[in-house]
Amino acid sequence: MKVSAVHGQRVITPDPAHEVGLAAHLRATTSVEERLALYGRCVDGESAFDGMMRRVLWRALVRQVGDGLRVERGARFRHPETFEIGEGVFIGEYAVIQGRIDGTCRIGAHTWIGPHAFLDARHLTLGEYVGWGPGAKVLGSTHTGEPIELPVIQTELEIQPVTVEAWADIGVNAVVMPGVRVGRASIVGAGAVVTDDVPPLAIVAGVPARLLRYRTEPAGG
Repeated sequence: MKVSAVHGQRVITPDPAHEVGLAAHLRATTSVEERLALYGRCVDGESAFDGMMRRVLWRALVRQVGDGLRVERGARFRHPETFEIGEGVFIGEYAVIQGRIDGTCRIGAHTWIGPHAFLDARHLTLGEYVGWGPGAKVLGSTHTGEPIELPVIQTELEIQPVTVEAWADIGVNAVVMPGVRVGRASIVGAGAVVTDDVPPLAIVAGVPARLLRYRTEPAGG
């Protein structure tokens, strides 16, 4: 059975003036700490009012946000002031986006981030119409592990940018490692661990992820 896509077909209309105005008022009259405290009061709520307030507070906290943002209950973040979010973005239940004070997180228009996703967004770019599967993760840094006389978690962190180009799809519980570029309109299979760049239009799967075929080739060969 095939059914029509839902999120990818959403028509985005301008956000209501009262929401935009409330976000501007909160940004002008409250501290970041106060806005975060307000978010804590609505983050797990299921009512329409809670959903509206999550949208309002993201708008009041992030660097830039487009119309039509949807933030489901339990979605959390760190350093939202480093986020740039396009229009029509969906952030699923209990997703976590962890920025860094001197980093940049860019999420393109119409991107869908599934429930329980974890995004290490220290230096992250997601293009437009990216699908990010439930439970999928991206890591933006690793410990060097040197010198070996120290515990690994005491060694320096090496931060590397991650880019997922437009139209790509990241499968359920996949992991994208630091420094990787996932090419335009490619597909990463469920549970894959992506350690190397993925070419545009490629389909990869496995641990570590390997090329299965290109989307321009027939599925059987």
